[in-house]
Amino acid sequence: MSNTNVLTLIGALLAGYFLLGLPLGGTFLAPFAPAINIIAILTVLVFAAVLIYKGILNLLGKH
Repeated sequence: MSNTNVLTLIGALLAGYFLLGLPLGGTFLAPFAPAINIIAILTVLVFAAVLIYKGILNLLGKH
């Protein structure tokens, strides 16, 4: 697993995390806030799971 791949996964994880805290009230995106929150939660969960999986594979020596 290359460092670029790991940094991309971490970047996607952080993007989902920051999307969760994005204040959407008073903007044209306010009606879509529930959908954006669901997308952000799924993004965080998926990329965290992939990072954990890749970390375990790396610990076991199965790149």
